[in-house]
Amino acid sequence: MSLQVNEIFYSIQGESTYAGRPCVFVRLTGCHLRCRWCDTTYAFYEGEQRSVEQVLEQVRAYKCPLVEITGGEPLLQEEVYPLIDRLLLEGYEVLIETGGGLSIHRLDSRVVKILDFKAPGSGMDPHNNFENLQYLNRKDQIKFVVADRRDYEWARGVMAEHTLTEKAQVLFSAVLDELHPGELAEWLLADRLDARLQIQIHKYLWDPKRRGV
Repeated sequence: MSLQVNEIFYSIQGESTYAGRPCVFVRLTGCHLRCRWCDTTYAFYEGEQRSVEQVLEQVRAYKCPLVEITGGEPLLQEEVYPLIDRLLLEGYEVLIETGGGLSIHRLDSRVVKILDFKAPGSGMDPHNNFENLQYLNRKDQIKFVVADRRDYEWARGVMAEHTLTEKAQVLFSAVLDELHPGELAEWLLADRLDARLQIQIHKYLWDPKRRGV
């Protein structure tokens, strides 16, 4: 058994509460969703087969304790679970970013789960699996990427309906070139939401279209 890997790289974590920290990213190939604003469409199909051990060898070479498994949608590949087990066994702090449509019930409780729930503007909101909320704890994170006021109000409603701040940390991010982060900040302040505004740091440090950052 092997993983189809799109890329493995070492960079600055650009999102989540870990923003700013050096991190090794393992990007797996494949996604069942097609978000309108997806910035990693190259991960839908591109990649090569690697064994778990080959992935670990490359991760170890960076000598960084923080690893994020992302995609695409990493939970589509069965071998992601043995990879996570090995990373945890070797003492890595492991994050996994998932679109929130597939069940996270098999993920080890030590893994920091980042659920990217899809707002209506993405076109993928029917795929959100809110049953996943029962598998979260306070170190886990729920991310809303919003393109406009409609998306924001939808996310605000989800926060209230599901009492999200009692289950995990909540983050809001603006779609690049569609909603200015300052406008999103004003909405968060006006509503006094218990949420974190995040800006994709890597897109300000480097060209937003550049891979491997």
